[in-house]
Amino acid sequence: MARTNRRHFLRRGFTASLAILAGPRWRGAACGGETASPVDIRSLLQANDPDVLRLTQDIFRECVLGKLRPPEGILKRRWITAGGGFYGQWIWDTMFVVDLLSLLPGTQQPIREVFQNYWDFQERWNERMPAYAHDMVACMIQPNHKDWLKYPAYSQIPILAWGMERVYERNGDQELLRQGLEPLERFHEWYWRERDLTRQGLITVGSYSGDIQHGRYETFDFECNLDTLKLTVHPARKGPNEGPWYGDICASGNTAYLIMAERSLQRLAEHAGNHPMAARRRSRVEKAVAAMRRHMWDEEAGTFLSVHRDTLEKIPVATIGSWMALMAAVPTDAMARRMAQALQTDHWTTPLPVPTVDRNDRRWKSGAYWRGDVWPAPNYQIATGLARYGHRDLAAYIADKTVANAIKNGVSEHYDSVSGKPLGVTFLGMSCTIATLMLDGLCRQYSLKATPPRAK
Repeated sequence: MARTNRRHFLRRGFTASLAILAGPRWRGAACGGETASPVDIRSLLQANDPDVLRLTQDIFRECVLGKLRPPEGILKRRWITAGGGFYGQWIWDTMFVVDLLSLLPGTQQPIREVFQNYWDFQERWNERMPAYAHDMVACMIQPNHKDWLKYPAYSQIPILAWGMERVYERNGDQELLRQGLEPLERFHEWYWRERDLTRQGLITVGSYSGDIQHGRYETFDFECNLDTLKLTVHPARKGPNEGPWYGDICASGNTAYLIMAERSLQRLAEHAGNHPMAARRRSRVEKAVAAMRRHMWDEEAGTFLSVHRDTLEKIPVATIGSWMALMAAVPTDAMARRMAQALQTDHWTTPLPVPTVDRNDRRWKSGAYWRGDVWPAPNYQIATGLARYGHRDLAAYIADKTVANAIKNGVSEHYDSVSGKPLGVTFLGMSCTIATLMLDGLCRQYSLKATPPRAK
């Protein structure tokens, strides 16, 4: 296809995707009266390559706008599904999608509704659960699940505050902050109360169902560092009807994610003029960063390792969660340099980086689910963290490899770390981070720029 014809096709396709927001499916009560006007893609996005423009158009159509749904079941407002058989509003998938959705005009109200679904869940949950469980937000909210109180009885990687900050940075929506800051802080306090069991600032996983795999679902599903996980009763609380709900391993990934989210919540509170909230969040960050550096850092591995909850003994395997500390600004500069060095050794330099476990671990397999495969979202987070510490060449290497593979093999849930072949769900929502790598300027080979809408 000639370049001019391709640009015309992309422009037409993108306009059609935006029209979904303005069509009958989204009018009336479901849309709150707000519609989006068709927009020429060239007015929002500029690319240095027609393949990049095509890839980005596909991502916005399928991973972003294609995941927005009208109210259904217990989801009384518009919501975002993950894709494939994952029919529900997850935590971490959704945050990557709303980040890009906020670039489009006419999307402030839909995004507010997406976040409000979490706060609505909090209220329903609190009405039925004991006080110690109050203010949890479930891993996913499935619109038609009849027993939502029992499943999922666990949460997920806590990046709601990060997602809200990204949206606010793009569209300046003060109303989003007004409706979300207080329930966000309550969610964070639930996390510290129910997952920082030794009060040292290190986060475990768990589930009120007592199912070990449900506990693992709070993080990267099948990470090798959780192979020996056990669920125990609470080590300190001895109330009635207590169950074995709490993991005996503190995860480096989830601890880093909560720190990252606390930093976002602190900044959002400052934007809103809520300085007492900002001070509370800053105190949490300082304690947790110190704990990660003291107990999870491993100089030989060159990264952060998970630890046993009660003994703080390190679990001797580095996984994808080990690198999340970079984006959370946990390492010292010296630690970050060592992490950059480690990522360039044969432990992590698969043809398509970054594998989800050290490739020298006996459990590594290039296409195994969270055991050697590659996911776009963690790659985006690792590249972001490296760039913030000044390791931009390595960040660009990871980012360019990720985008090039998507141009060649399409947008998918995850990929084989050796062949680059797509695995899992095509156009999974959080795979939109392939575009975010370019939009955030993390690539060298591929250029994509956006002009985000501002609040009126």
